[in-house]
Amino acid sequence: MNERLMIGQMFPTPVNSTSIARNVRHSQGAVNSTSFDQLLQQNMLKFSNHAVKRLEQRGIVIPEEQLARISDAVDQAAAKGSKESLIMLNDMALIVNIKNRTVVTAMDGGSMKDNVFTNIDSAVIIS
Repeated sequence: MNERLMIGQMFPTPVNSTSIARNVRHSQGAVNSTSFDQLLQQNMLKFSNHAVKRLEQRGIVIPEEQLARISDAVDQAAAKGSKESLIMLNDMALIVNIKNRTVVTAMDGGSMKDNVFTNIDSAVIIS
């Protein structure tokens, strides 16, 4: 490959579009058949029905910026091998199933008093 590539040029020699399409389809199939939408869904934070009910009952509203911080905390817990994690943010506590990226339940500061958190293997405290 002694040919020079010029700005805007993808391939050093002319290539027909059929071979490019065939190579792209082959490489996509080899990597994974997961679509972008499926990948996005796998990385999104979900809320169980129970968690949604608790959020509504307790009047907890989670702004978009806090959702991003919670998602980052889930990533951190996953990197450490956690399965069920307590995530604390300000005066809110969430129990999250890390593998499924699903918030199982949510509590505000008043609901946390005198509570014992069980069946968790990690805690992430977000400041």
